[in-house]
Amino acid sequence: MITLMDSETNQTVGQISEAQWHFLMAHLEEESTQDRDYYISQDELDILEESGADEALVKTLRAALAGREGADFCYVQERQDT
Repeated sequence: MITLMDSETNQTVGQISEAQWHFLMAHLEEESTQDRDYYISQDELDILEESGADEALVKTLRAALAGREGADFCYVQERQDT
């Protein structure tokens, strides 16, 4: 699982699956290979939805924006102990 955090407030936004994360990474721009912050606007979220983002991911991101035009998010990848 991937935990999304609001970069401004450091609050947990929610958890998303690996598949949802890979979808986001395929559609969001990275400024560098070590970039862990991503800006998502309402317009970008609409494009993600039109591009096939699943309903749960869209719902999580819309709730995270909480009426703001956009916000920066970072992520924490949960370790898989084997």
